[in-house]
Amino acid sequence: MKESVEAMSAIPGRMHEAWNREDAAGFFADFAEDALFVELEGTIHRSRAEMIAAHEALLGTVMKGSRLVQGEVPFARIISPGVGVVHGRVGILMPGEEEPPPARFSMQLFVMVWRDDRWVVVALENARVLSLEGMAALETLAAG
Repeated sequence: MKESVEAMSAIPGRMHEAWNREDAAGFFADFAEDALFVELEGTIHRSRAEMIAAHEALLGTVMKGSRLVQGEVPFARIISPGVGVVHGRVGILMPGEEEPPPARFSMQLFVMVWRDDRWVVVALENARVLSLEGMAALETLAAG
């Protein structure tokens, strides 16, 4: 295998497939053992094992039966030999839903390195996609 943008870009799709199987270990299969993952609300996981444990609990409770849908990779780039970034976006469907609401779309920024003849994720930040109107509404709520 060679360092390609296509190989990096395939990682979010594999993650989505694993989530939809409720497979936390599969979700983090392309992560380095010492990877960092920043959750939506700011929790920082500092190892692949920690990520798997947290997501096994999540997929077994509040996110049980959820599905990741409408995944896309708006951009991916090798920024220097052996280092790349990928921007992903995805929606979350809860059981019984046909379409994810706009507030349930997330975007991720992956930092990847080439190790052992493959790309591995060394850092991932997950954030909600918000419109300007949505951000203004949150600011209004925060202001009281």
